[in-house]
Amino acid sequence: MIIDRRLLKNIDWLLILLVLTVVSLGIINLYSAGLNQTGDRSTPLYVKQIYWLLIGLTLMFGMTIFDYRRLERLAYPLYWFSILLLVAVMLVGKMVAGSKRWLVLGPLTFQPSELTKVGVILALATHFYRQEQFDPLTWRQLIFPSLLLLIPFGLVVKQPDLGSALLIAAVASTMILFVGVRWHILATLGVGFILASPIFWYFLKDYQKQRIFTFLNPEQDPLGSGYHIIQSKIAVGSGLFWGKGFLKGTQSQLNFLPEQHTDFVFSVFAEEWGFVGSVVLIILYLGLILWGLHIARACRERLGNLLALGITAMVFWQIFINISMVTGLLPVVGIPLPFFSYGGSSLVANFLGIGLLLNIKMRQFLFAKPTL
Repeated sequence: MIIDRRLLKNIDWLLILLVLTVVSLGIINLYSAGLNQTGDRSTPLYVKQIYWLLIGLTLMFGMTIFDYRRLERLAYPLYWFSILLLVAVMLVGKMVAGSKRWLVLGPLTFQPSELTKVGVILALATHFYRQEQFDPLTWRQLIFPSLLLLIPFGLVVKQPDLGSALLIAAVASTMILFVGVRWHILATLGVGFILASPIFWYFLKDYQKQRIFTFLNPEQDPLGSGYHIIQSKIAVGSGLFWGKGFLKGTQSQLNFLPEQHTDFVFSVFAEEWGFVGSVVLIILYLGLILWGLHIARACRERLGNLLALGITAMVFWQIFINISMVTGLLPVVGIPLPFFSYGGSSLVANFLGIGLLLNIKMRQFLFAKPTL
């Protein structure tokens, strides 16, 4: 196989550096988060995360080998395969804490909803690319994209996993808004959503309603439903400016902070590294998001524009929701911090996305002029 040298010259080392820096900080933080945790774990979490990192890096570089435009033909099969996995979860998934979110394949346990995010991005990008639609979308043109969103949304809500479902909806909505929607349609949908809110409330499960009540007033049940967010805010605030120091966070090391290796991993980092460390991490994330948008904007081919935007939106919404969640700005919905929280499924899905961004950036020289 002959490799075009121009592809090697266009490898985006800045993107790779940003991701690897965040992942490295995440592994160091996981070492601290799991240091004094009780439970029978033969392999420390940070070591498992390194294993998943190696798998993610392999898939990331594997995504750069072929021309991303070939995904146009594979987009819908991959989308429906992800839907099939969600159906399999409902039938034979592993039940944990009242939710069926995981499939078990031998020694591996993975969460199909993470891969579904990438599947939805591929399907929507392919649809809009084939439509060659440059005017704002009409009601009729919104039907098919809405179905591509609602099918996985409904299956993920059924698990139940409202956080992942809302994330899928946020990413899909970002892509649809990027393509363009007529103003009167947006206004109608906004009013309709407000009027339908009581109906949505009726279908929420009791624990989901309680999360909203807790968000509004966590002190109403400080030892029960409000415990998670109160301990998280204590951890973040107690880090002050410089932090308490590596391995010296009292909330995490004394196990006051729940789910500190997944949902609340940022709280561990903020307590130990303080405001300065938190700002550095957020700047790294900001650089990653802005560079992803740069790749989307600079791409001279529409499919690449849409794919790069979708992947960047996927990473952005995870960061925004998780940090807002652990600081009390949003209800707790169980969204991991990308490249930072423990979790193989999330890490692999995000590395697949980064591999796609690298692929698009490497092939920008193939196109003559921008389409947008």
